[in-house]
Amino acid sequence: MIRVALVDDQPLVRAGFSMLINSQDDMDVIWQAGDGADVAGQPAADIVLMDIQMPRTDGIEACRALLAEHPETRVIMLTTFDERDLVLGALDAGASGFLLKDADPDELLDALRTVHGGDAVLAPKVTRHVIGAAQAPEQREATRNEAMLEHLTPREVEILRLVALGYSNEEIAEAETLSPATVKTHVHRILFKTESRDRVHAVLFAFRAGLVGTGELLGH
Repeated sequence: MIRVALVDDQPLVRAGFSMLINSQDDMDVIWQAGDGADVAGQPAADIVLMDIQMPRTDGIEACRALLAEHPETRVIMLTTFDERDLVLGALDAGASGFLLKDADPDELLDALRTVHGGDAVLAPKVTRHVIGAAQAPEQREATRNEAMLEHLTPREVEILRLVALGYSNEEIAEAETLSPATVKTHVHRILFKTESRDRVHAVLFAFRAGLVGTGELLGH
């Protein structure tokens, strides 16, 4: 059973998400909160769906506090297009994914299962804004990224590039003529070598390091 928590200041949004999630045989909403200030002391959840903007404590600070208390919890941020400047802050706070609030129900449920399985999610409609917010890094960071890239094998560089383009492990396996298990091993090594918390952070690293340009994004 996937234990889910909801943090959003709109009761109707929480009610809708709760009804959808509780309709699934493998999911259960274990608690809800109307503000980021109310997450402290809550029971550990597998995944927290967190609004990025709330009246008292926003999702960025709440995410940081929540992961300090429950580091094993995964946080999926709920955002809108006009909040793109906050996305990078949420990523730095440890969020494992981003979804638009108007995502299709199936997209939301798939995201919960994907994150519970150990991967991260980045809604295609949000990806450009995440990358845009992360562009133009300082020279010091660019140099650091170049040093990290040198620790990747050519195969790992190519797999990282495909990850950044939105390919799943199964799609990468087909493109590279590898088994899914081998791809998964490569991805874990890439995360370690690039000091990426999860797949979303690896995507961000790939763009910052110049492996992929925004013109290629989601081109497959």
